[in-house]
Amino acid sequence: MGLRKILTYQDPALHKVCKPVVKFDLRLHKLLDDMTATLAQANGVGLAAPQVGILRRVVVVDTGDEILELVNPTLVETSGEQVGAEGCLSVPGKYGLVKRPYYAKVRAQDRYGQWFEAEGEELIGRCFCHELDHLDGIVYTEVMERFLTEEELNSEEE
Repeated sequence: MGLRKILTYQDPALHKVCKPVVKFDLRLHKLLDDMTATLAQANGVGLAAPQVGILRRVVVVDTGDEILELVNPTLVETSGEQVGAEGCLSVPGKYGLVKRPYYAKVRAQDRYGQWFEAEGEELIGRCFCHELDHLDGIVYTEVMERFLTEEELNSEEE
């Protein structure tokens, strides 16, 4: 597994719509492995392929229990609402106030092309929505209400 460079929000690749994956081959497996290693190194929760310069519909999410590999994911169900601090590995050191669904369910393919569904609440629901936005060229700074101040972040942590 290799580490990939995480692009920052100024990079034009982060603002493009990604193409579906059509080949489930060793190249895809290497991308998924590299993304997982890069996510772990960056201590993040989710990482989308465009964040490492690959314009394909691929996401990895660390649920705390496992790494979910989502290929060609789509949101199939959302419910509830949460408003809270959201960060991004492509916008280092900044956090914004973002409204997201409380619950989200995605349908995706695994690295071999098999379809499955995954669901999550709170942070994982937020992460699914955040990462799938990346696949459509949307960075959270485009949907946030505003950036949070240092004081607001410190009070949320307490």
